[in-house]
Amino acid sequence: MKKEFQKQIQQLEEALRLRQSFDLVVKPLCVQGINMRLYFVDGFAKDEILEKMLEFLMKAELRECIEKESVSSFCARYISYLETEISRDIKQQVNAVLSGTVLLLVEGYTEGILIDARTYPTRSMEEPEDDRVLRGSRDGFVETLIFNTALIRRRIRDPHLTMEYHSIGSMSKSDIVICYMEGLAETSLVDYIRTRLQQIHVEALTMAHESLAEALVPHKWLNPFPKVRYTERPDTAASNILEGKILLLIDNSPSALILPTSFFDFIQEAQDYYLPPITGTYLRMIRIAVFFVTLLVTPIWYYFNCNPQLCPDWFAFTLIDSKAHIPLIAQLLLLEFGIDALKMASLNTPSSLNSTFSIVGALILGEFAINAGWLSEEIILYMAFVALADFTQPSFELGYAIKFMRVMLLIFTALMPRVGFYVGLACMLFVMLSNKTVTKTSYFYPLFPFQAKAFKRIFIRKKLGSKASMHSK
Repeated sequence: MKKEFQKQIQQLEEALRLRQSFDLVVKPLCVQGINMRLYFVDGFAKDEILEKMLEFLMKAELRECIEKESVSSFCARYISYLETEISRDIKQQVNAVLSGTVLLLVEGYTEGILIDARTYPTRSMEEPEDDRVLRGSRDGFVETLIFNTALIRRRIRDPHLTMEYHSIGSMSKSDIVICYMEGLAETSLVDYIRTRLQQIHVEALTMAHESLAEALVPHKWLNPFPKVRYTERPDTAASNILEGKILLLIDNSPSALILPTSFFDFIQEAQDYYLPPITGTYLRMIRIAVFFVTLLVTPIWYYFNCNPQLCPDWFAFTLIDSKAHIPLIAQLLLLEFGIDALKMASLNTPSSLNSTFSIVGALILGEFAINAGWLSEEIILYMAFVALADFTQPSFELGYAIKFMRVMLLIFTALMPRVGFYVGLACMLFVMLSNKTVTKTSYFYPLFPFQAKAFKRIFIRKKLGSKASMHSK
């Protein structure tokens, strides 16, 4: 028996490469003459739970139990207060230990006992910085998967809420959860996502949610429109689940993926539902109007400056006789790229220097660029308006999709001053309307194809019904 136990230990420790890693801990034990081994990752195991378990084992009559009863009976009798699993497979045991589970080997049993005594290193829950509300909950997802599932369970206390576990990555073995309401979510979509996850064969999901989104919803490289919506708010996630959508939660990422997603899903925010219906409707309409303004204001302005004879009288005041030494199109593109450079610089600037950076970027660079003849005052004004309007978009990814379409319109107009704007507009509409969601439906439904009732619901935030049934769909 001792030889078998030693062989079991040797095989496990070779698979774990125990001697090469300082944080992999093995604790040899001898309880009433019975040899045991505890394996765990330092920093994952709760010391209090391990101490209580060892204290209980020291007082128990183990030898008679081991000789006469199975390992399941051993767990039920002596480790009943912890979540346990019996494992014969060394590969499963290694994966469990590296995931934070404690492994107990007992002389006399060929199986290993996996004990869930994990504690997770995590930050405190706080409201997401890029998705704040004036009223409503202040909690947000964190990087620990089990905490995120608990936040959703807290809001949806229904047995139909289903959370399927998957593991992806031959090296990272990242934990993925498919979260949906059975009876509300489309079965075909759930099956599709489940199949796609099983078909993903990668070594690791290095960038968590973005890596998963690229593998799960493949689309053309030149298509900038996002096919997946991200949220760090548990209330937004729960609301989408109750609408029949599917949520993907990834360990080590505070962002949840929402599927399927169409263009008009991005114009809705949690803020709309924490305010009265008329206020929520007003904010939603403002958001839609700003989208068109952000997309078209500089291309239209540039088009009329290239073709002043076509400019209507009421818009003529915007025409300029630029004194800058750089052509208008070069000024516009320079500012487009310059604004992105300022954003990246701001992310890499220490918070203590942010105020200094703002003064240098906004005042000194802008003023001296005008005085030096690089830029026109009007162009800085219009681009500043566009930059501010970009921040009204709830989705960072959609904001850049709009930016790419705007730059495309500017370039087409510069190349063909007469018809370039209309050619670019036609190309843009073709790209937008030919987009499909993950369910192969139109990305711009219910605008294309047009459905009046569904389109009305997008613009008007209705009052929540007091007798609405969750399973009414």
